Amino acid sequence: MPKHGKKFQEAKSKVDPQVRYTFEDAVKGAVGSSFVKFDETVDIAVKLGVDPRYADQMVRGSIVLPNGIGKDVKVLVFAKGEKEKEALDAGADFVGNDDLIEKIKGGWFGFDKAVATPDVMGVVGKIGKQLGPRGLMPNAKTGTVTFDVGRAIRELKAGKIEFRAEKAGIVQAPLGKVSFGPEKILENMSAFIDLIVRIKPSSSKGTYVRSITVSTTMGPGFKVDPVYVKDLLK
Repeated sequence: MPKHGKKFQEAKSKVDPQVRYTFEDAVKGAVGSSFVKFDETVDIAVKLGVDPRYADQMVRGSIVLPNGIGKDVKVLVFAKGEKEKEALDAGADFVGNDDLIEKIKGGWFGFDKAVATPDVMGVVGKIGKQLGPRGLMPNAKTGTVTFDVGRAIRELKAGKIEFRAEKAGIVQAPLGKVSFGPEKILENMSAFIDLIVRIKPSSSKGTYVRSITVSTTMGPGFKVDPVYVKDLLK
């Protein structure tokens, strides 16, 4: 197991492993325990009572958080014709088709998100093995395969995040930067949890939200008691 440094151990000492915190206390604890010199991201991990191996229990979606995520998102758009100009006018960082596909085949991944118009997806599919594992493959379910490229770009630039349940039923997402402060992080968290609850699969039985952990990029996790979900969403 990797050994953690003195500063991490000091931050971890602020976490009581026997306590299940409120959302507010968890966020304040995570933000307050940040010990690095860069502006860390505050993350949330939610363990759900679903089995993603079954299609009817998959939890996935996207959301534009109220306060964004504090990151400069580089957006690539696969398009042709008039849609290329629309993408550039909307602020896309890279626009093209065959030329970009060749660059990606060569190992270039200088972007954070990808958008594609439906008419070029047949070509984009050729690099699915390169894009898929990195979470960069455009997908109609998350709004990144669309003819409305302007809207898709603006949403991604504003901090739109995509999420899906992992094999163990855990959904993870960034909620912003430590510099946001607890109030803005909590606003983003409320929007994210609200969506997670609303898209609960009808086939999910028993307890849906089983555990929640809030942490910073390098910091320890603060476990939240799921009973506080209703209070957060009031």
